[in-house]
Amino acid sequence: MTDLPGTAANFCYRHPGRQSFILCQRCGRTICPDCQTQAAVGVICPECMAEQRKNAPRTKPAVLTRLTRSSHPVTTTIVVITMAVYLLQFVLGDDLTRILWYAGVYSYPGNFEPWRMLTSVLVHGSIFHVLLNMYTLWIFGQILEGMLGRGRFLALYLLSGLAGSLGVLFLSDPRIPVVGASGAIFGLMGAFLVIQRRLGGNATQLLILVGINLVIGFLPGLNVAWQAHVGGLVAGAVIGLIFVQTRRIKQQRLQTVLITAFGAVLGLLSLSMFLV
Repeated sequence: MTDLPGTAANFCYRHPGRQSFILCQRCGRTICPDCQTQAAVGVICPECMAEQRKNAPRTKPAVLTRLTRSSHPVTTTIVVITMAVYLLQFVLGDDLTRILWYAGVYSYPGNFEPWRMLTSVLVHGSIFHVLLNMYTLWIFGQILEGMLGRGRFLALYLLSGLAGSLGVLFLSDPRIPVVGASGAIFGLMGAFLVIQRRLGGNATQLLILVGINLVIGFLPGLNVAWQAHVGGLVAGAVIGLIFVQTRRIKQQRLQTVLITAFGAVLGLLSLSMFLV
């Protein structure tokens, strides 16, 4: 049987009002962040944890760490690193920005510097730019990291950032450099939108928010790289669909294969200028 949107399988078995994407690795029941205990592989629910402690030898100390709602290490780390890079931009000036920004020309033979497709996510054009992006990341990052887990969330963020740069490569003037985490953040919104829809949640407000941000990207004079928004949004939606369609324990290997394959496709697209 498959999980249907809106069924109890999409909600924490201990907190029926909380949607979650994480399954206990022992019993397979859905659990929210408050009910998750980190195991060697994945997380386990409180009942399985109690059973494991009951059966464990008393001479061995417990090595499992409780995850709480406030523990979002990947999101926090990304925010801290991004703000630190912006502080360095402020101190060192445009030299650092030029080293890290991305333009389509850096994907062409003779100027090939592919790492810029990801380093550009760390640099921003103004204090308003970085604060707005980090605020949005903090909101969606806490939700998605709790739903997906650390590894999946990090993969989503990085692949969405790469896809944002691919949007710039294919849709923008290759001579114009871009900076900012907007592509990666639009990827988070795209994934969250798909997951919410597939799990039966109300995504109307998010649709409106995404629509407003996309429209802002097309307004003249704002110098917003709408191409990165589109690339990140599409990639995030695809990754979110993969996650939600392969959320059962028996599908974890398939999920890894599909995410790896999607990342490989993005990598091949980043080399496309060598093939034309």
